[in-house]
Amino acid sequence: MTLAPLPRSDIQMAVEQHGLDGGTFVAQVVGRGLEALAQQPVTLTWFGARGRSGMVYRSRMRNQGFGHEMFDGRPVIGIATRASELAPCNAHLTRVAEAVKPGVWRAGGLPLQSPTMATGETLMRSHHRAVPQPHGHGGRRADPADPLDGVLLLSGCDKTTRAMLMGAASVDLPAVLVTGVPMLNGKYRGQDVGSGTHVWKCEEDLKVGRMTEEEYFFAEGCMARSEGHCMTMGTASTMACVAEALGMQLPGSAAWPAVDSRQMETAQAAGQRIVRMVGEELCPSRILTREAFENAIRVNTAIGGSTNAVIHLTAIAGRVGLEQGLQDFDDSVRAVPTLVNLMPSGTYLMEDFCNAGGLPAVMAELLSGRLLHGEQITVTGRTIAENTEKAERVDSDVITGLDAPFLSAGTGIADLRGNL
Repeated sequence: MTLAPLPRSDIQMAVEQHGLDGGTFVAQVVGRGLEALAQQPVTLTWFGARGRSGMVYRSRMRNQGFGHEMFDGRPVIGIATRASELAPCNAHLTRVAEAVKPGVWRAGGLPLQSPTMATGETLMRSHHRAVPQPHGHGGRRADPADPLDGVLLLSGCDKTTRAMLMGAASVDLPAVLVTGVPMLNGKYRGQDVGSGTHVWKCEEDLKVGRMTEEEYFFAEGCMARSEGHCMTMGTASTMACVAEALGMQLPGSAAWPAVDSRQMETAQAAGQRIVRMVGEELCPSRILTREAFENAIRVNTAIGGSTNAVIHLTAIAGRVGLEQGLQDFDDSVRAVPTLVNLMPSGTYLMEDFCNAGGLPAVMAELLSGRLLHGEQITVTGRTIAENTEKAERVDSDVITGLDAPFLSAGTGIADLRGNL
């Protein structure tokens, strides 16, 4: 369980933290090295320190009801949540955080929850639209100053997912992303309606008299009828799938409806997994490789994902030191068809996508055509190929095969140059 090594200039602080006299400290440094002394769980290096430092840390934590047995060397896991009632896509993440904690406890960790800034499109004032920012969208990252061994990142709307991944890449502690996943399918008069796509259609119907004011207001409650983010293949669902394709999210977890009990099971599993990742020293720098980004670019094309993914993936790649431009996207997707028949480019919605096999089924199909790097490691500790070996396409209308794709290769995202 390795933390960032203590700088050699911080010897005095290390002496104080570990409650050692100078002679003992020098003997330990000579015998094991200063880095070895630092490579212990936070509960030992911070909360387990002797003397004044340890007492200060423990006493402040005990005002929350933690007993002294919590500081016995178990990994400290931060739960960074973007829950906010002003960002409706993220409002339910408080409940997701509570589902994560039992998993952390069960695996022997200490979960500590912390809020981060959340923004979304739907409630932002028009002159302060939720455009991407270069430093994690203004959100508080998993700060290296926090005494954490690993982090669970809870996000909802697309920009918060991108910001979480950028923060995780910067700090490079073991991290697992848990996205807030989509709403249930919208239902209006026996038809499926999308949370974003049908806003414009309803407005047009109202203007030309195909819909009354009363029907218009009734439809509002039909298109967003549960917690979660947009259930179309908009940017929120796209970025959840992209995060799974990058290997930063548990397999199959991008598509559960937010109110599905299996989403809570997945959150608990993520809590267990992050504790084990600390022991394995499995950090984002081992996962977010160039091949992982190529996988994500190709998956975005295969799912009919949002063009905003280009912006977000470029930003995340830059944070890990990879140069990725429009030409990389163009080169990576030329041979990749669109396999998923979802709104806005298709017919179905995320709930259908989940029931049809979800992203593992798409990735397995791409792997069968050698269109992904199957050897890429993921937060499970296993490869993409291993994660998807039992995946199955249950509904070929929703998830098509490479032999008869929904859209042929070259009709997804393309890099257009020149001027009009």
